[in-house]
Amino acid sequence: MAPIQKRRERRRIYHLLFSLACAIPYLLVILVIAVAALHSSYTHKPAHYKDLADRCLGLEPGCANRHHEKVFIAASIYDEEGQLAGGAWGKAVKDLVNILGPENVFVSVYENDPDPKAKDALERFGKSLKCNSSIVSEHISYDELPHVTYPSGEKRLKRVAFLAEVRNRALRPLDQSATLNVTSPDVRFDRVLYLNDVIFHPIEAAQLLFSTNMQADGRTNYRAACATDFINPFKFYDNFATRDLDGYSMGIPFYPWFTDAGNGYSRQDVLDQKDAVRVRSCWGGMVAFEAKWFQAPVLEGDKSATAGEQAPPGTLPIRFRAENDTFWDASECCLIHADLQHPRSPTTNPGAESGIYMNPFISVAYDTSTLSWLSWTRRPERLYSIIHNILNHAMGLPWHNPRRTEEPGTEAIERVWRYEPESWRQFENGEIAQPRGAFEDVNRVVGPGRFCGIRMAAVINEHPRKGEHRWGVLPVPPA
Repeated sequence: MAPIQKRRERRRIYHLLFSLACAIPYLLVILVIAVAALHSSYTHKPAHYKDLADRCLGLEPGCANRHHEKVFIAASIYDEEGQLAGGAWGKAVKDLVNILGPENVFVSVYENDPDPKAKDALERFGKSLKCNSSIVSEHISYDELPHVTYPSGEKRLKRVAFLAEVRNRALRPLDQSATLNVTSPDVRFDRVLYLNDVIFHPIEAAQLLFSTNMQADGRTNYRAACATDFINPFKFYDNFATRDLDGYSMGIPFYPWFTDAGNGYSRQDVLDQKDAVRVRSCWGGMVAFEAKWFQAPVLEGDKSATAGEQAPPGTLPIRFRAENDTFWDASECCLIHADLQHPRSPTTNPGAESGIYMNPFISVAYDTSTLSWLSWTRRPERLYSIIHNILNHAMGLPWHNPRRTEEPGTEAIERVWRYEPESWRQFENGEIAQPRGAFEDVNRVVGPGRFCGIRMAAVINEHPRKGEHRWGVLPVPPA
């Protein structure tokens, strides 16, 4: 071939490659549009979801609550300048009360240390409710809560212990109904709906309650059902509280969220577009529970749950709690599911359902803009699964939890932080400022929720200076 012809052939190949490179963005756009239009993710809800929505087109009171179930709505919020209670969150709660039927609903909202605007907004919100309610704003003294001694000699309040206390205070009307007439002692609630400071569609909250994992008899079957919460139009938020059916932590926080570790049941349920994705725990900003786990027979005296006096795991009524080990933390929102789920035998039946489900058809967000975008940004999600799996493996996800496979009631050897007895005695007597300790392998009976944990120490910053965070993480000694 002549030199001129070779140059022409090379130019033709270069031109072809350049044209292909230029076409790739357009091809990707066409692919995204095609998938979003013809094979969209979690967009077309099952028929019974649509039936519920159709019944509420006129927003008649009780339209979503066909069986007149009693619903206890609980929320513990941090409402800077009253933007939640006085804004979209407050309106959504009131609209939800309407479609559930005000006579069927009790609303309990708790806020610790609200600023003046937040307190005023909360009071106005409470007065505008058309159902029975308990609206409480007060100051929690950190001194009232249990503290843990760390190697520095400091006694610190675990962040999760504080969060558990705040969440439990929103549940107090369930404890006080018999003695304080907060609710009628004759009322037994069917559902508890626990809300975070999220923006949501009221009809989707009703669908979470009454449509998730519906059975042939038209009734739902779950111990807990969680929404999916988004911090932006693509990113899932609440991964600290979520564990797949094998007890693994989540992968990269975008669809399909879970890794293929272990049996990969949860990931496959998402890829199959199920409305009841089998998990061990979840939260997602909004959770529907069977109420029976949170109620006990009427007893004399005030049985209010606190972080210091909680019902032991596995007893009723269950309440939010924290782990007690010095350097072991787990989300209170994960532990609550560990305490109420079906007993399981992962070795003999790893696919056994826990009774805990995540419902990706129900989306919530932390601002109105993100919520408005989700119906569009979630459509092409099915395209993400391959790159999601590659990134999970590249980043070593899920992270290792040495206690993941431990089951309640069994014995296991766990690495636990212990102080030397003599050093601890000297510390208690004020003879030394810092007790000596080390990690030791201890054989002990396992409690619920080991799959929730991670070796860390998140603590409340009880006296933050201006610009400091309200909580932080302490360094963990080598294990």
